[in-house]
Amino acid sequence: MKVLALISALLLTYYRPVIEQNWLKGIYGPYANFLDRTFNVGARQHGIIAWCLGVVLPVLVLAVAYGLAILLIGYFAAFLICLVVLYFALRFSYFGQHAEKIGANLKDQNIPAARQLLAEWENTETDHYTANQIASVCIETTLKRAHQGMFGPIFWFALLGPAGALLYRLAHILQTEWASPAQKNGFYQCSQRAFYYLDWLPARVTAAGFAVVGDFEDAAYCWRTQANNWPDKLLGMVLASGTGAMGVKLVDALPSQGILQARPDIGLGDDADADYVQAAVGLVWRVLLLMVGLLILLTFAHWLGV
Repeated sequence: MKVLALISALLLTYYRPVIEQNWLKGIYGPYANFLDRTFNVGARQHGIIAWCLGVVLPVLVLAVAYGLAILLIGYFAAFLICLVVLYFALRFSYFGQHAEKIGANLKDQNIPAARQLLAEWENTETDHYTANQIASVCIETTLKRAHQGMFGPIFWFALLGPAGALLYRLAHILQTEWASPAQKNGFYQCSQRAFYYLDWLPARVTAAGFAVVGDFEDAAYCWRTQANNWPDKLLGMVLASGTGAMGVKLVDALPSQGILQARPDIGLGDDADADYVQAAVGLVWRVLLLMVGLLILLTFAHWLGV
């Protein structure tokens, strides 16, 4: 049932995507801000309470509803719950369509349009980006959003059902809502650490998936030597393995407020361009097919009692 619900949700989100891509964040954001205003006095204990109310409570409610649906109604009701949760939790159409449009504009040498699309997607200033910088940031965003918006939720869905997918997405939203350079007290660090632990294994699964479907040797080398240089070590694994698997090197500096800001070395090989943007989308598709295929095989093995 899980595999069928996952495939159905992926097809539904691809052909009938949610009109508002940040729908879940738009609904959940005000609640996260309410918890921040109510509980934040800078203490770690209050951060734990707020995180439990913000993440654990709705996840437990969903888990109980899912269990009752199986016991009292049947598996079809449970299938519908899985489908609805995955439809709103997965961001399947969010990683590819934007990247493909940016890549198409880069290929047509329409740099201003590519800058505008990237600025809207990444919510960052791109006025002075070159074609290479646009392609690099687009590849980075594609790999990042594919992991956090799709592979991470799928991993936890496979382990814990719909409650697992919701657990990962809410924890990620809370981590981003409570993340800024000024937010370094114990209250905010609680949500950062909680998401780190939840993402510890999915990040490695995603990085391994990139290595398997791409250039394994270069992906493993970049993962081993470059991941720890990135500010977010887990995201560094994903980016290093993904770029290594494609044989592309991301830019080592980006303009910000008129100043060229250095970035850690990520990737190995040629400079990023429009073709590598398309390659990043293709890499994500191959990992998705690999994950779904493995889940199908595990399901059949379970049915056969292997």
